[in-house]
Amino acid sequence: MNNRPKRRLIWVPIIHTQADMGSLGEWVEYVYKRKIGHEKWKQHRKATEELWQRIRREIDNLHLDHERVRLYQDGLPDCGVEEKIVRDLAKGGSENYRLLADLMDKGAKVTGTESPELLVEEYDTIRQALAAEVSQGRNDAAASSKQRSKDLLDERNRFIAQRINDTLAAEETGLVFLGMLHSLKGLLAPDIQMIVLGQARPEATPRKADIDIKWSDEKKTEPDEQV
Repeated sequence: MNNRPKRRLIWVPIIHTQADMGSLGEWVEYVYKRKIGHEKWKQHRKATEELWQRIRREIDNLHLDHERVRLYQDGLPDCGVEEKIVRDLAKGGSENYRLLADLMDKGAKVTGTESPELLVEEYDTIRQALAAEVSQGRNDAAASSKQRSKDLLDERNRFIAQRINDTLAAEETGLVFLGMLHSLKGLLAPDIQMIVLGQARPEATPRKADIDIKWSDEKKTEPDEQV
């Protein structure tokens, strides 16, 4: 019988801010405003800022031993200069990366999480999709980009899960900052217990509905208990 203790992983469901998107940020803002208008865009940005404030508070409330915390980040390549990337993006105004930098300052270790090659391909795919949207391009081109984005997301999920499987130590707590479209279900090692920040359900996969219930200003329902 295997009595090896389970490794602990906390999923932090995130929404990317414009500062996280680099040169794509302005394109995303343009398309978003054209689709739903300036006021809705302002509301979206305000809600996202409030989300990151709540994430910060909830992580503080975990009272983690930061020397035993390992950080994984959606969009952070496994490249050898992860700390520099985190601090550069934090200086650029990303709330996500500011939080990572603060956790690193307290002793947490950041780990390269994604395949650089897959990230470059996804960047190109998103750029092409946005360009088609801005120019109101062909539907077949948009459909092709959408399918490739889905396939890339699946490939990225597998790579992220394998990085966690390979690097999270038994005495550590992992924090994985991951967007709501991702899923690690069925990809993590059997000895990894995943819990969603603010929820008590092990092995749960965050759904958009869960995040809306927890963080939307329009819905005040609270989760049953905290992690």
